[in-house]
Amino acid sequence: MILFERSGEAYSHWKVQVDGRIATLTLDVDEGATIVPGYKLKLNSYDLGVDIELHDAIQRIRFEHPEVACVVLTSGKDRMFCAGANIYMLGASSHAWKVNFCKFTNETRNGFEDSSAHDGLKFLAAVNGTCAGGGYEVALACDQIVMVDDRSTVVSLPEVPLLGVLPGTGGLTRVVDKRKVRRDLADMFCSSADGVKADRAKQWGLVDASATPNRFPELVRERAESLAVGSIRPRRADGIKLGPLKRRVHDDGIFYEHVDARIDQASRTVTITVRAPVGLQPSTLESIHAAGDAWWPLAMARELDDCILMLRTNEADLGLWVLKTSGDSDAVIAASGVLSSRREDWLVRETVGLLRRTFARLDVTSRSLYAIIDQGSCFAGVLLELALAADRIYMLSLLDGDDNAPAITLHEANFGLFPAVNHQSRLETRYYGDKVSLERVRGQIGKALSANAAFELGLVTATPDDLDWDDEIRLALEERASLSPDALTAMEANLRFAGAETMETKVFGRLSAWQNWVFYRPNSTGEQGALKLFGTGSKPSFNWERV
Repeated sequence: MILFERSGEAYSHWKVQVDGRIATLTLDVDEGATIVPGYKLKLNSYDLGVDIELHDAIQRIRFEHPEVACVVLTSGKDRMFCAGANIYMLGASSHAWKVNFCKFTNETRNGFEDSSAHDGLKFLAAVNGTCAGGGYEVALACDQIVMVDDRSTVVSLPEVPLLGVLPGTGGLTRVVDKRKVRRDLADMFCSSADGVKADRAKQWGLVDASATPNRFPELVRERAESLAVGSIRPRRADGIKLGPLKRRVHDDGIFYEHVDARIDQASRTVTITVRAPVGLQPSTLESIHAAGDAWWPLAMARELDDCILMLRTNEADLGLWVLKTSGDSDAVIAASGVLSSRREDWLVRETVGLLRRTFARLDVTSRSLYAIIDQGSCFAGVLLELALAADRIYMLSLLDGDDNAPAITLHEANFGLFPAVNHQSRLETRYYGDKVSLERVRGQIGKALSANAAFELGLVTATPDDLDWDDEIRLALEERASLSPDALTAMEANLRFAGAETMETKVFGRLSAWQNWVFYRPNSTGEQGALKLFGTGSKPSFNWERV
């Protein structure tokens, strides 16, 4: 079983140094410390374990070092920044492993850009040696890239010519959408295995600046300090320690303090239940900081994030996730109010960021998502985002006036505090940006909406009554679980992000469609494919048909 939790004191591949406003993450891969056996992590290449450590390190900088305004990513190896994803690991991996690996690394790099855009944490890639494939994709996710000009260091995306696959962590998209590299130059760059040196890389827009080896440390320092200048992160603040998660794993599920994932292997479903806070909750910034990682929004977000990653990686056959909530809606609304109104505080702002990224994991997860709103549910405010992320929402309808009837409650937080990867709120996406519908729904903020009211507003999919509820839910789940998982993945990816594309939706769309397809094709992963034969000295045998 793959676990996604790490301890900063026990990294095998990354070294973290904090110096005032600047943190430096140095990649110095232990080539024998692989997440699964069968290969060596030579040339500072990485596997899932290396990226899990990177994800953890960034998370700890966000919460444990709020004074840090810029993260510098560099290498501890001589003349080698990063050779990218380990090719032998990819060649030996199952299709599902390759795709999930690419998805997690995408989300980690998207997290750089998310923190930069929303929370003032900037990123600088200090490319101090050859930077290839996924190594350059790490750099592309940063705000700026500086490169040593030592006559030998190159940057490259060699996946197409060497492996017959695509740069799987957003390389193609970021080269053109983010770096604005001209199409013909991007074509030359992405179809050449040799890469380009500093002068041409700067000329083409692949990096922002370069310097000779003697001048390079000064250039890195100048750029990092410049990026830190405008940051909204506090210059002086005490961080909070992120303690170990209280996770219990059993045959029938994964269980945390605020989140449960109960598995039904026979029906290939998992029911994820998120619980509202219980008891007196912190109401002032002082008490929130005193609560630290036990503060409910933060604790719940960490557990839900871990749960999503655990299920995606370890339970590929569970194609239908049923999303539920339980507890006091008023307590959830109160917490949502703090998240909305106190974002000038760094801890509240970073917690909102973690929730935003966690909900976004649901958006891009290749599983069917059904929200079930029944008696005892608390789909309100921040937890209503779970339902809004779902492909369908079923809500139990009881007679008006029934004290046990479920209700949903809108909060201002649902109108943009947690944008999806299409940069729109889930409500805006639901109504395709129709302002009349959005204002009509906004007028219901704070009201406990019954099933009938929610249905009339278009907030839920179906509202069976108590006589039909059990049968309708059972049939809905059975029907979904019987459909082709491949077709469902494609269908859901097309339906979830209506409207204009963003860089993120392009990245995940290409991963779900094109990279999925390429990973199945014999030209890359067949016995005579480029990925399989890499390093053997044999040339691949291609099927030359263009499809």
